[in-house]
Amino acid sequence: MTLDQLKSYHSTRTDSICPGHPEIEHEGIEVTTGPLGQGIANAVGLAMATKHLAATYNKPGFDLVNNKTWCMIGDACLQEGVGLEAISLAGHWRLDNLIVMYDNNQITCDGSVDLANTEDVNAKMTASGWEVLEVADGDHNVEGIVAALVAARSSKSGKPVFINIKTTIGVGSKVAGDAKAHGAALGADDVANLKKVAGFDPEQSFVVPDAVYDFFSDVKARGRELESEWDGLVAAYGCEYPDLADEFALRVKGEFPEDWTKIIPTKEELPTAPTASRKSAGLVCNPLAARLRNMMVGTADLSPSVNMIWKGKTDFQHPDLRPTCGITGDYTGRYIHWGIREHAMAAISNGLAAFKKGTILPVTSSFFMFYLYAAPAVRMGALQRLQAIHIATHDSIGTGEDGPTHQPIELAALYRAMPNLLYIRPADCEETAGAFVAALSATETPSIISLSRQNLTQYPQYSRREGVAKGAYVFIEQEDADVTLIGVGSEMCFAVRAREILREKHNVKARVVSFPCQRLFEKQSREYKAEVLQLRTGIPRVVIEAYAVNGWERYADAGYSMSSFGHSLPGAAAYEYFGYTDELIASRVGEFVREVKEQGMEQFRGDFRDLNVTQH
Repeated sequence: MTLDQLKSYHSTRTDSICPGHPEIEHEGIEVTTGPLGQGIANAVGLAMATKHLAATYNKPGFDLVNNKTWCMIGDACLQEGVGLEAISLAGHWRLDNLIVMYDNNQITCDGSVDLANTEDVNAKMTASGWEVLEVADGDHNVEGIVAALVAARSSKSGKPVFINIKTTIGVGSKVAGDAKAHGAALGADDVANLKKVAGFDPEQSFVVPDAVYDFFSDVKARGRELESEWDGLVAAYGCEYPDLADEFALRVKGEFPEDWTKIIPTKEELPTAPTASRKSAGLVCNPLAARLRNMMVGTADLSPSVNMIWKGKTDFQHPDLRPTCGITGDYTGRYIHWGIREHAMAAISNGLAAFKKGTILPVTSSFFMFYLYAAPAVRMGALQRLQAIHIATHDSIGTGEDGPTHQPIELAALYRAMPNLLYIRPADCEETAGAFVAALSATETPSIISLSRQNLTQYPQYSRREGVAKGAYVFIEQEDADVTLIGVGSEMCFAVRAREILREKHNVKARVVSFPCQRLFEKQSREYKAEVLQLRTGIPRVVIEAYAVNGWERYADAGYSMSSFGHSLPGAAAYEYFGYTDELIASRVGEFVREVKEQGMEQFRGDFRDLNVTQH
């Protein structure tokens, strides 16, 4: 950091490394925080990573991984739900390598904290399983702050440490202790006054005393020395534990120890009978997780439903914990029980993924609807280019009797629109395998794999995992086609069956395209996209999906979609209730094709049609 770079704060310079919030792209920044509460959750993930790697690879005399995670927070971080979820987990897991420094100035944007919050923070942290230290005067008592930091670093409590440092916002300025100091510039006069209070010349700017330079003068040398010592330790470790050393080296590089694509079942090994794609995902992911130690898999209290659990797994837990249910674990464990904390699950996973990128690949799982709770953290992962795989099951009205609260209609549109995120919705087992190939290959992109609760017809004669990598591909070709049906995920069956009815009863010839991932499709060449969608041929395209249609307008001319929330009915009955029957879909598509033939496709350009008139 140079003084010139420091001057770029809040400037128009596009090369500034002083943005409004810390950003991971800049050297020395571990994570992008920004939205309040994300940072402390990320810190929990970083501390988890240290505990896991230390338990897995450290040996007597060889502490390869032994760092502390230091986190600074403010009043607002302790009010965000995601922060509280993460705090609870850190205490539960007894992450004694995590130290949080709380800048307790009792001010937020609107005014004093007690406008909205009067709880006993220390008592809350103690109840959450943290050791609490206090510094009464954080404005002037530097020695007290240093003493607290030293005490935290050497603590033997076996708990994460929370240092409550009482400060005054804007101390020394004319707006000290006032919300005005929170986000607004002090102004030239007050800055000059503040310099006088601190003993600086108010006429000078960007002056750093020699004493500061002297204090930091040997930092680089000390860093190089520590790095050299660590390299020597790793080399000696390699002589004593060559296999573990090789594995550790691969993980630090972000590489898997073997050709993981060969672990995934072949098409011939996958079921041909109707199978829910959540079960298909288990058939693919669990063998990978069992053999690839980079992967840490977990669920938000839905292990039996999401099928992300493998034989012989060890839970990530404090080794002394003895749950009433009898399920124990230790820090080597790679299966995480997140509890009912979807937001923290995703936010902490960002911390895991950021710990030397590639060393840990977090895989989360829950019902798709609950990834709305997790959305801010999923977005932060996409923004930071952190690889994580989010397994989202029960992804349609086929979820059934849980009803509209659990039936995602609009959520896919959000995640398809989110930059640098792969939202993949496979149609059968083979496409589910392809979804995992795409997600594991996307080393700088998080993925959501969207899966069904209900059994899905398998199409081994049509589906191709390599087609998923292209985002969309021709599922069933048809010479001289009158229409292209775009099938997506669990609604692919309607496209395939409607195709037959269109041919037999409506004299309409249809081709079928499978479209599991819009973002992957956008990466393909113009020629490929034109070939798959038959662009510039005058043939209409109709997408069939039981979701809000938003986003499909760029690929289709009409859609058979949802424009209302779902309903509490068994899965098959819910589809019928909302007009998803083979006959009705074929009838509506047939009518649309006849209109196009009569009036010409140009009459319909830009006039996207919703063909599903059975709305409630």
